[in-house]
Amino acid sequence: MTRPSNPALTGILLAAGGMALFSVNDMAIKHLSAGYALHQIVLIRAMIGLCFLLVLITRSQGGFAQLRTRRPFGHMTRVLVILTSNSVYFTGLAAMPLADAAAVSYTSPLFVTALSVVALRERVGARRWTAVALGLSGTVLILRPGAGVIQGAALLVLLAALLYAIGNLMTRMMRETETALSFSFFTMAGFMLISVIMGLVAGDGRFANDDPLWAFLFRPWIWPPAADWPWFLLTGLSVSIAGLMVAQAYRTTEAALIAPFDYAGMPMAIFWGVVIFGTWPDLTSWAGIALICGSGIYVVWREAVLARKRH
Repeated sequence: MTRPSNPALTGILLAAGGMALFSVNDMAIKHLSAGYALHQIVLIRAMIGLCFLLVLITRSQGGFAQLRTRRPFGHMTRVLVILTSNSVYFTGLAAMPLADAAAVSYTSPLFVTALSVVALRERVGARRWTAVALGLSGTVLILRPGAGVIQGAALLVLLAALLYAIGNLMTRMMRETETALSFSFFTMAGFMLISVIMGLVAGDGRFANDDPLWAFLFRPWIWPPAADWPWFLLTGLSVSIAGLMVAQAYRTTEAALIAPFDYAGMPMAIFWGVVIFGTWPDLTSWAGIALICGSGIYVVWREAVLARKRH
């Protein structure tokens, strides 16, 4: 097989396409959140994603040997962190505009920068700390203190971004011994296992009440009608394909080059919000989106530049 004539362009297209697909996943789950319990959505999504990964593994060089791991406890901890991140994110997403939720979730690179000081003993300079502060000020604009349920939902998304950053740091620590396919496979398998347990405990709706967010977490499971299966296929396939595309982009292309394209999901989130849910960001949200995305892009770019200088 010949090498791509322009690997940088390939990496950019993979990153932008992957993030656009992640926005499809968010849109589909937000649509399904009105009628299904979160753990049922996660289970069906994981089943579809795992089937896709199994087909990919059997047809790729190395086969199931790619799933061998020296870090079973690390994978288990990472799955719990990412599952918790997903759960609180989608709970917040169900109650707030898609574009606002996407913007708040993009604070994750800012959290990675702050946590790397403690977890990885990395030095962070004044310019990156300034970018972190600007990004978090953009989050405050979207949080809108005193805005009631939207404020609480945005706080859930902010917590999800923090947990996602912790998951990314764990991926960094394990990347020398683990493959991209093993990360994806064990994540999907863990999601399936925990969702089945949740279904056995709460799938009959015994913990549900009239609160919309609480109902999303604990409403009874139902058999999806035919009209909803395309939405489940969208979320299962989009999250699996997007994860592999973004991982491949970062494996083959300089982070400084493709980092801005990580934010391709933001215009897509605005698009889905307008077309599917009829919501458009107001001026305050636009200001918050600009601060978060701009500071996040700068932080990732700056970290990559410093990494090049060290080497």
